[in-house]
Amino acid sequence: MNFPHLFENDLYAILPELYLIVSTLVLLLFGVFYSTSKKHHTPSLMQTISWLGLFCLFCTFCILQNLPFSSMTFFYTTLIMDPLSFFLKTLTLLGAGVSLFISLQYFQAEELKDFEYTLLLLFSTCSMLLLISASDFISMYLAIEMQSLCLYVLAASKRNSEFSTEAGVKYFLLGAFSSGILLFGCSILYGLTGLTGFQSFAQLFSGVGGSLAVETQSFLSVGILFIAVGFLFKLTAAPFHFWAPDVYEGAPTSVTAFFSITPKLAIMAVFLRLFLVGFYDFLFSWQSILTVSSLLSLFIGSFGAVAQTRVKRLLVYSSIGHMGYLLMGVASGTVEGLQSVLLYLCIYFVMTVNIFAIILSLRDEQTGHNVKYIEDMSMLSKSHPLLAFSLSLTLFSMAGIPPLAGFCSKFYLFFAALSSSLYFLAVFGILSSMLSCFYYLRVIKTMYFDQSKQPFQNVTMDHEKSWVITLTTFFVLFFFLYPNVAFLWTQKVALLFLG
Repeated sequence: MNFPHLFENDLYAILPELYLIVSTLVLLLFGVFYSTSKKHHTPSLMQTISWLGLFCLFCTFCILQNLPFSSMTFFYTTLIMDPLSFFLKTLTLLGAGVSLFISLQYFQAEELKDFEYTLLLLFSTCSMLLLISASDFISMYLAIEMQSLCLYVLAASKRNSEFSTEAGVKYFLLGAFSSGILLFGCSILYGLTGLTGFQSFAQLFSGVGGSLAVETQSFLSVGILFIAVGFLFKLTAAPFHFWAPDVYEGAPTSVTAFFSITPKLAIMAVFLRLFLVGFYDFLFSWQSILTVSSLLSLFIGSFGAVAQTRVKRLLVYSSIGHMGYLLMGVASGTVEGLQSVLLYLCIYFVMTVNIFAIILSLRDEQTGHNVKYIEDMSMLSKSHPLLAFSLSLTLFSMAGIPPLAGFCSKFYLFFAALSSSLYFLAVFGILSSMLSCFYYLRVIKTMYFDQSKQPFQNVTMDHEKSWVITLTTFFVLFFFLYPNVAFLWTQKVALLFLG
């Protein structure tokens, strides 16, 4: 047997991940040796490593777009490459790159000198790429833990802040708890079936592997329940959301931006693959779980955001509400539902990037204060009218006001829910969207009509964020003029994945 060529095609398929992890290790060695060099007076390499990290992400993106295979399983079916993984890997790399790109000025303003921040972001991005390709319990769990360990450290990366340390500890404890629940569910299914592959579960449950006893089906439903709860923890869906507000509030704003933009894409990818492929024949068991979680997420997200006075906590509860909309599409269990989820992820990704780019821009250069409370943005329309206009458009889009991009994504989700007879869920989603207008309009009212003793007057916009804000604002504003590209791409991915 010719062993050197045993995994030749497998290595081609995993080339983006290999390149990213090797380049990250090279950056680590460069940072360790150069930053401790007395000859060069132990320089701070934060900006240098950040730009090199962006270059590595760009190269990984280019490798991904030029892979020789579009669909295959590799490493003994533990990993898979298909249109869904390609779609979400593209979004993940873009999200990681943009979140690092808009944080460059923040690093300078906060005088962050720990270049390991960028390396942890790159390691977590690599684990997200592996997680998106996971098609087996073992590869899935290892990728989740690799990602989580990096995120725990990132949450506590601001060492001189007790809030950041608290966020890291809370994230670690509750993240370990949710991983334990997820692993317990996986162990139940493995104990009953002896299988770990998602495709193997699909074949067994569809009857290929023989009929299952009623008692076995009941225990399988319990295992699926535990797995669903573990994933809902990771996705910050209600009623398993209680860790998110404190963690997102305590973490540095750049880390909160990364948390809000990127990790949920990877978790949602393996969540879709596991439930819409492996557990599809147990649709009515997990559909009820997701329906309840979607309703609670919409309810808690809307009413929780109404009571918030801090900007980041408002955005956290807003994201919980948006997770309710995504679960609505997953609970549909149809091609239309999957397409609506992918379209919603694309548009929500752009809106989140826009909002956090603006939040990171709102820093008074004279006082050194960042925006923390909603009232800090009072009269922003007079001091920075373009920022206020862009933020207003994005908030209207998040509320689902036509003809902005957010309306298109929500409309298609409601359509998918109605086509699957989830009428109550669709109606509740519409009511929740109407309620969300209240807390979004409150922010807009503050920017245009309220007055404050210390408005943000001395804000300097760097070129990185100005380009990001401009492009995302144009996307939100003019998406309805030509939505065909996004609609056709998501439809193709959904049809190839479930077809």
